[in-house]
Amino acid sequence: MTIRILLVDDHNLFRTGLRLLLSRQADFEIVAEAADGSEGIKRARELKPDVILLDLNMPGLSGLETLELLSQEVPLSAVIVLTVSEEGDELAQALRSGARGYLIKTIDADALVSNIRRAFAGEPVIDVTMTGKLIQQFRQQSVSETKISKSETMRSHLTARERQVAQLLARGASNKVIARELDVSESTVKIHVQNVLKKLNLTSRVQIAVYIVENGLVSDDSENDS
Repeated sequence: MTIRILLVDDHNLFRTGLRLLLSRQADFEIVAEAADGSEGIKRARELKPDVILLDLNMPGLSGLETLELLSQEVPLSAVIVLTVSEEGDELAQALRSGARGYLIKTIDADALVSNIRRAFAGEPVIDVTMTGKLIQQFRQQSVSETKISKSETMRSHLTARERQVAQLLARGASNKVIARELDVSESTVKIHVQNVLKKLNLTSRVQIAVYIVENGLVSDDSENDS
């Protein structure tokens, strides 16, 4: 299956290098390039790519503004932020705005290719250097009534097993790893993930991870399996 990719970055030289790199992959097709957010949204609307690689720092419409509009216009496209920014707040905002991934431009070629394929398959992809910053970003925020309410909602609506799955997702575990950790089949894990999405009114695995971390629910070792 061919993965159709749109590149959105204001640096022509970087886009050229990225296009040459990704075009070497037999299953990748670069369907278009855009030098700014407005053009990126137009191209995405016309072509509906499978994956969009999006820079954050662009003139005119910012990367985050572009991301929010892309999430509305082409919700089935997996948007991966590819940026130089290692700021935890930008990472958190990008994930809240619908990004499926957040990668730093210093990433090596093989890892980038692998992460594009994972994002296309529906997995969240976050640069390993940013995971700790994401957790720190949310932990620095004070606990509000809204967070307490969300925590109670999770505990009252989800089964213990569903909470375990959600917490493992927040640690970046794949379905395969979760299945091994909980000694269940991958198909069972997928069912649990779908139940969590429905009960918490979320739309992606990334949003589950953000929800768990933001509300201080990364681990709950006191719970028993159900």
